[in-house]
Amino acid sequence: MTLSGKRVLITGAGGFIGSHLAEEAVRQGATVRALLHYNAMRDRGNLSHVAPEIDREIDYVFGDIIDPEYVQAITEGVDVIFHLAALIAIPYSYLAPRNYVKVNVEGTLNVLEAARRHGVQRVVHTSTSEVYGTAQYVPIDELHPLQGQSPYSASKIGADKIAESYHRSFDVPVVTVRPFNTYGPRQSARAFIPTVIMQALEPERTAIKLGSTTPVRDLTFATDTANGFLTAAVTPGLEGGTFNLGVGSGQTVGEVAAMILEIVGSKAVIETDEQRIRPSKSEVERLISDNRLFQAQSGWTPKVGLREGLERTIEHFRSHHDRRDVDRYVV
Repeated sequence: MTLSGKRVLITGAGGFIGSHLAEEAVRQGATVRALLHYNAMRDRGNLSHVAPEIDREIDYVFGDIIDPEYVQAITEGVDVIFHLAALIAIPYSYLAPRNYVKVNVEGTLNVLEAARRHGVQRVVHTSTSEVYGTAQYVPIDELHPLQGQSPYSASKIGADKIAESYHRSFDVPVVTVRPFNTYGPRQSARAFIPTVIMQALEPERTAIKLGSTTPVRDLTFATDTANGFLTAAVTPGLEGGTFNLGVGSGQTVGEVAAMILEIVGSKAVIETDEQRIRPSKSEVERLISDNRLFQAQSGWTPKVGLREGLERTIEHFRSHHDRRDVDRYVV
């Protein structure tokens, strides 16, 4: 199966990964319907920044995945669903755990039920490496135990199990992809790489505020992650499977921050900001993927190295500099 000529629904299309996925799907010849969270301004999120030739090919719809009737309506006639809509900010999940269950678990249920009723050919469901918690061994393969170390990760475990149940119970052709840490242009300022970049780009700054610098992360560039999603949609035989999307190596947050400062040419020093540190019992110390299963079954492999990816990300933020107060930490 190829995406050319396929009718594709992307939930969460205005988000970071979703916007890159929408771009790539259009380039592959898909007819893309982008579900964006309803807002009175009809703000398209990150899709506001796509090239005009991409923008005019996208059918924008505004709604909410917690509305089952609406999800049913927009799924009619769709061949492939990429389900990315979710609440994802880990710190906010401590403040609003019930909302995370409603959106991430019930919303996923609504999408899968719509896929079942309309006979969708493939659903690509988005998990997260956070479901593994702190690694019991590395690299982390898909058999690693799941640990709800935050309300966010617990809600995503619930969503993953709903997806598994719909395949086992109703033969819904769902593939679960589990991205490790994705970075790149358009990423939220809450994430640590944009946080460091935006501070480093201020020429007079002498200190970079950051949370814990010791956690190890497996970092995949946004276009590589998007292509992983697309590969999961078109590769035969993946139905019912769960697959890691990652590079397979890791760096500490501090090492990545130092690389950013070196690329930018900043002499600032890194300072720990206590309000940016996760509660100790929920911090995930090591996340390094074992990506061999997906590579073996689909042929997907990441192509953008860390330094190149950081350079491209820095260039994006240099030309789209966020003027907000970067000293202020927003949950």
